[in-house]
Amino acid sequence: MRLTEIDYPDTPPVEGYGPGFFRIGGEVIEGGLLILPGLRRAWGGYGDLEEILARAPGYDVLFLGTGAEMDYLPADLRSTLDAAGIGAEPMSSPAACRTYNVLLSEGRRIALAALPV
Repeated sequence: MRLTEIDYPDTPPVEGYGPGFFRIGGEVIEGGLLILPGLRRAWGGYGDLEEILARAPGYDVLFLGTGAEMDYLPADLRSTLDAAGIGAEPMSSPAACRTYNVLLSEGRRIALAALPV
């Protein structure tokens, strides 16, 4: 069997996460994580939407990691994302990271905003 390493030309995958941090591209990001086309940085949580809204045409779906457990999105956040035409999929942060990595490897136009576990 031949194994081929996946090439991520624009954005690296999430390499790991732990209590209060994420690791992506060899960099540790404390707190939440935001990955949008051409951007990766710490994320301040549900109130930190400026860049998510501004870059919305650049991705097809936003995976929202809700922390260690799956949780519903606050109604006002869901309304804001819906009004902007952003398809948001809430799930636990570990599941959001895994799903993000799989779709990234397929070349899909995706984004990730995840709260730490």
